[in-house]
Amino acid sequence: MLIKNSEKAIDQVIDEMIRVVKSSKNEIFNISEQARHEYDTLKKELEETKRLIIEYIEEGDRLEIDMRASRKRLAEVSKDFVRYTENDIHQAYKDTHQLQAQMTVYREKEADLRKKRDDIERRLVNLYDTINKAEGITSKISVVEQYLADDFFQVNELIETAKEKQAFGLKIIEAQEEERRRLSREIHDGPAQMLANILLRSEIIERVLHENSVKAAIDELQSVRKMIRSSLYEVRKIIYDLRPMALDDLGLIPTIRKYIANLIDFHQIDIDFVFLGEEKRLNDKYEVALFRLMQESVQNAIKHANPTLIQVKLQIQKKNIIMIIKDNGKGFDVNIKNENSFGLVGMKERVDMLGGELDISSKQNEGTTVIIRVPDAAE
Repeated sequence: MLIKNSEKAIDQVIDEMIRVVKSSKNEIFNISEQARHEYDTLKKELEETKRLIIEYIEEGDRLEIDMRASRKRLAEVSKDFVRYTENDIHQAYKDTHQLQAQMTVYREKEADLRKKRDDIERRLVNLYDTINKAEGITSKISVVEQYLADDFFQVNELIETAKEKQAFGLKIIEAQEEERRRLSREIHDGPAQMLANILLRSEIIERVLHENSVKAAIDELQSVRKMIRSSLYEVRKIIYDLRPMALDDLGLIPTIRKYIANLIDFHQIDIDFVFLGEEKRLNDKYEVALFRLMQESVQNAIKHANPTLIQVKLQIQKKNIIMIIKDNGKGFDVNIKNENSFGLVGMKERVDMLGGELDISSKQNEGTTVIIRVPDAAE
């Protein structure tokens, strides 16, 4: 009875997870549609505002021409007291003042419309970004939903006891929440901040161009280009963290080569990759695990060791796969346990799942070497 109740409880947890995922996807979709509707409305309002600006500019220019003619007339009347009467002079003053007042009103309205146009354009940029992000998140949630709906129930059948099911379910929930927190931090600290800076810089460029300072505008554009490049790297890194698409399409070795090339380009650090053996596809779980192990090791070296050279070696033998990641960084004392070293714990768990061995050797100022051995598992 206890086992049945436990099984029923974990099934309810899974059903609730699926329900929450579907609900979240619908909410994000509604946000996307609302943003798209507002975007279309603002687009029309922007076109109308631009049209009005042109009208006010043309009318203001016409009034300016009339006012110059009126001022000329006023000067002419004021000089010739014999030819023109006091009423003529008074009327000339009145006409000039009226034209000046009208032109001032038109110029003020033109300035207000320009401010409105700039505000609408900024809102359109933000809405466009919101729409793209919402669509991207919806796509990712769809993948998660499909996984939960199909694969989770198969995993559920493999867990023999209610205790195992409960522990596994809690671990999955904990991992999902941790992944959400990590992605939230990375998007907030990376692409979101970069995009905000790019938007601000674009406004600076617009002001600089209005001031006819081409050189300053070019300097700002070069700075924006660097920000865009950095933001693109951060987005690619997040995608890689989720799951590199090349891993499914091309396999482990090409994906490692591409990943390392991106790291070299961004960090300007020497990373050597050597592959020995027959280049073949491995079992999917092996390819994912080996890529994550390599990724974690290299990222740890870059983040913590400050190396000038990282060497990655992958060898596929008849019965074993050996991966070695070595750096010449500052190293660390392997005997001192860091309670926050979740990355190393995760690496050990991945290797254990593959039935392999993980050996990490390091000394202060002498670099670190990570050796991973797992049994071969070709497709």
